[in-house]
Amino acid sequence: MVILKTLMARGLMGTLSSRVMIGMLIVQDLAVVPLMIILPQISNPKAGLPLLAWAALKALAFLALMIVVGVRVIPGLLVYISRWNSRELFLLSVTAIGLGVGYATYLFGLSFAFGAFVAGMVLSESNYSHQALSDIVPLRDIFGLLFFVTVGMLFDPVFLWRYLGEILLLVALILIGKGLIFAMVVRFFGYRNVIPLAVGLGLSQVGEFSFVLAGVGLSTHSVSHDIYSLTLNTAIFTMLLTPPLSALTTPLYALRKKWFHHEPLHTINIPDTGLRDHVVIAGGGQTGKYVAQVLLARNVPVVVIELNNQQIVEIQKTGIPLVFGDAGKHLVLEAADIERARLLIITVPGLITVKEIVEQALLLNPRLRIVARSGGLEQMRLLHEIGVDHLVQPEFETGLEITRQALLALGVDNAEVSRQTDQVRKELYAPLYAAEDSKQGSGRGERGTG
Repeated sequence: MVILKTLMARGLMGTLSSRVMIGMLIVQDLAVVPLMIILPQISNPKAGLPLLAWAALKALAFLALMIVVGVRVIPGLLVYISRWNSRELFLLSVTAIGLGVGYATYLFGLSFAFGAFVAGMVLSESNYSHQALSDIVPLRDIFGLLFFVTVGMLFDPVFLWRYLGEILLLVALILIGKGLIFAMVVRFFGYRNVIPLAVGLGLSQVGEFSFVLAGVGLSTHSVSHDIYSLTLNTAIFTMLLTPPLSALTTPLYALRKKWFHHEPLHTINIPDTGLRDHVVIAGGGQTGKYVAQVLLARNVPVVVIELNNQQIVEIQKTGIPLVFGDAGKHLVLEAADIERARLLIITVPGLITVKEIVEQALLLNPRLRIVARSGGLEQMRLLHEIGVDHLVQPEFETGLEITRQALLALGVDNAEVSRQTDQVRKELYAPLYAAEDSKQGSGRGERGTG
């Protein structure tokens, strides 16, 4: 909850680092399941492994039962309920399923929280999962609010003052240790540049499930009240530090780049003599890879700049010349021989990212022509003003192509369809054409427009 709110507040949802963090958070949540099974049994050390094995068997039996119920019973039940066309009944049914499964787990001798988690997984497999999620979002926010209010009410200032030194030491050890572990794991799986730093700083706190585990341990006398209070205070401290620590990612990465600006760049399939009169494509996703393949088929030399490790692997299989790095960085563009390029194509989204790439590219090659994607008319105007020659709005072009296909399917003449789509496109890009004409009339300097 804390990580997602932090990422949304900083506008980082959807980035590669955020996707890596969310994936690791899900794995952490799954790891809580066996811990909730084992923790209640720790209070009885005489039972040993047989009791733990029995608890694990009960959990597996319950999971098998829930898989059968989730596949055979609950989807049909939700279909039957949805036919009543009552949103209130649907919401009540989803809530009852979640609470009912949780209570059934409790009767089974397992944790109520474990049952609620299983209920969420079962509901997620239904065709109505998106509707169920949208309906219970208000309930989720309310329970999340109550959760943090409860945590605040359990906070013990006297305990904090008494053990302030120990708590601060534990907080420092957790932040440093967990941050380093996550950064090394991410690096081990092939992620480079800013990703390990962002993940290490973002995931260094104690997660919310620690309260659930501590509560289970306290209720079963597996942990003492002092250990519970220590866990509570430490978790609260690390959560409060998450937003400022996450905000340090950009300045720390910039400082690292400044100190290690001579680090070698990874290039693939680039000839020893370099490239000349070629096309540089910033972004090796589906769009960039398709454009590169079309240009290579016409014997136009191409080099792709890509930062995503997964995309790097895919591009490497095609044999396309490649530079591994951030296209907004001076050294990366130099590695792509941008000074001798004839065209730059920017396929990556995001106004700030595109603006940074354009500015750095024009510093190295003022006569470079640039084609880029844009998210809207205002962004198109801004990017055109800073030197982008041609802009493409993906959503608009997609809608225009769908319209063209629809008109053809309705029997409209192909020439008439082309005339109408050209007219619509001309109306959208008219302000840019007017600006281009005015620049041509007043002189555009050494870049030119031809």
